[in-house]
Amino acid sequence: MNKKYGFKDVVSSLIIAAGLLATSAPSYSESMGERSDERQKARDIKQSGRELGRDTKAACKEGDKSRPECRQGKRDVKQESREKARDIKRN
Repeated sequence: MNKKYGFKDVVSSLIIAAGLLATSAPSYSESMGERSDERQKARDIKQSGRELGRDTKAACKEGDKSRPECRQGKRDVKQESREKARDIKRN
């Protein structure tokens, strides 16, 4: 019982499938605005952490500290801002 499908069968199947996909409405969570605000706050905190890290490293370079110490200071500042951003996104 090998059944061969004709061109019309394939085209009609594709039209039906496209119609079903087109009629499905997208659904969003109710708190979409709140979540996007929280994500924006988290991005802002991380960006300010980057700037603060650069300032920390520049201030460190002006002193008599070694390069690894300055790098570590910058990393610590950036890591703290990442943790704050994670806390915002989780809550």
